[in-house]
Amino acid sequence: MKAIVAGPDEAGITAALENEGVDVTRLEGHVTRPHLEEAGVVDAELYVLTDVREATTIPIVRDLTDSIRTVVYDQNTVPEFVRGQLDLAIDPALLSPAVVANELTANGSF
Repeated sequence: MKAIVAGPDEAGITAALENEGVDVTRLEGHVTRPHLEEAGVVDAELYVLTDVREATTIPIVRDLTDSIRTVVYDQNTVPEFVRGQLDLAIDPALLSPAVVANELTANGSF
């Protein structure tokens, strides 16, 4: 499984996904369509956003590929304009990175 994790990763979701055998590409800073394309988002099965301030990347990801699962792993509220394109929003205070990674990779679904 290939995943893109965008945003800061203070909670440790990248390491947790890697521990589950996921090939993770990290994107930090302001994420743009070219960054997503260069990171291989079209071939990824999972997009994890850790900063809702970069929520505009969700529609971009959806435009590039319909088959990707989109997850926000941030304590802040997801903007309304993104909610319909998002598969899952998780507050790191409620579920640890290890639990989230395990659920995201178990049998390819969540």
